[in-house]
Amino acid sequence: MRHDPLNDIINSIKNASRTGKREVEAEPAARLVGKVLKVMQDYNYLKSFEVVDEMRGGKFKIELSDTINNCGVIRPRLPVKKSSLERYESRFLPAQDFGILILTTTKGVMSHIEARKQGLGGKLLAYIY
Repeated sequence: MRHDPLNDIINSIKNASRTGKREVEAEPAARLVGKVLKVMQDYNYLKSFEVVDEMRGGKFKIELSDTINNCGVIRPRLPVKKSSLERYESRFLPAQDFGILILTTTKGVMSHIEARKQGLGGKLLAYIY
């Protein structure tokens, strides 16, 4: 029984990237996970992803790019104000302007860069660099 589908898929991506694989299939296909993967694709950490085998709950077929050094889920889901994004950026990312934090806001799932531009806070979901 899985308790955190986002954590399962992020760990699958990290393990596949470390072993040099180009593709990974991960399940289950949850909506939140799809939105997180879309943000990762927008910043060129993933080449593409799609949902396959929808009849049995669905799986993500993810094509990786070579730009992933590390990624992970942030637990517990920490609430972040727009003024304190820099503190969490220095905590989870190795250098300034290197990698992204993914957070959920009232306007949807987005990177910390996009949230800063829109002046939004939210809850931290994951990091990738």
